[in-house]
Amino acid sequence: MTELLYLPDADDVTEFEATVTEAAEEYIILEGTYFYPEGGGQPADRGTLSWDGGEATVRDVRKNHGDVRHYLDTVEGTLPAVGETVAGAVDAGRRAALRRMHTAQHVVSRVVLAEFDATTAGNQIHEDRSRIDFEPANFDDADIETIERETNAVLDRDLAVSKAERPREQVEAETPEGRTQLDLIPDHVDPLRVVEIEDFDICPCGGTHVDRLGTVGHISVLDRTSKGADVDRLEFELVDA
Repeated sequence: MTELLYLPDADDVTEFEATVTEAAEEYIILEGTYFYPEGGGQPADRGTLSWDGGEATVRDVRKNHGDVRHYLDTVEGTLPAVGETVAGAVDAGRRAALRRMHTAQHVVSRVVLAEFDATTAGNQIHEDRSRIDFEPANFDDADIETIERETNAVLDRDLAVSKAERPREQVEAETPEGRTQLDLIPDHVDPLRVVEIEDFDICPCGGTHVDRLGTVGHISVLDRTSKGADVDRLEFELVDA
């Protein structure tokens, strides 16, 4: 089983060394990794793996029955042997952009829950723009202005963002109703990794996030579309960051 080394709060690390547990033409599995595997609406990290006599570009990272497969795009030299040490380098610029975006998504979701009592039904994070589906929701132009204004006001507060593992029972008691779909997380997952924004939000999440809101910038809502009865999708980008 691959250890997710970026958890609970090392998601600022982008260079590391690790031991190979499996090496195939398509992928490499490591004993531990700081690469983020796709999940929770956040895409996988990209980067490189290098070793004595070779190097590979990592194009995708995915979980597979407890292991994390680093899928390779190009390989120079021969593959590393099991037990060999490789150096990993996560694309730091991409990681930084996704940390900011995912944190912004948490703030938008909490603002919409507080202002409109609408829950987050799904989200997809990207480097340049992201989207969130809310329900029940039927936003108008004035609502969009409120969401932008209130979200940016929170971001301007430069609140601390902490990431830690906590007992599931405690998380269930502290998470606001409608903030997340805790019932979709299997009961055996305990403790839960939690992302908390100081005096503002708490949410179970395994994604990568900034350490302070001041590094996010501001959001700008780009589009609103209806995705069915009482479901609205908001697309947004980050500005001034």
